[in-house]
Amino acid sequence: MSLTLLHWPVALEDVVKTMVWLDDARDFDEFNRVYSDFFPGNKPARSTIQAKNMVDTKIEIEVIAYVSPG
Repeated sequence: MSLTLLHWPVALEDVVKTMVWLDDARDFDEFNRVYSDFFPGNKPARSTIQAKNMVDTKIEIEVIAYVSPG
């Protein structure tokens, strides 16, 4: 997640919303533990769903970040 953000002038602290797709809902507890490492303070809003139609991946995360102008 942080690697993609490196291509833009934003940081994880600028993330305001994430959408997470998990291949297997039973992975949620482990995913949540790792996710908390990336967002230790104020966590962005998050939606998480199981998506059985994912190919060759276990997790997909879409993020929306906001940086105030100026």
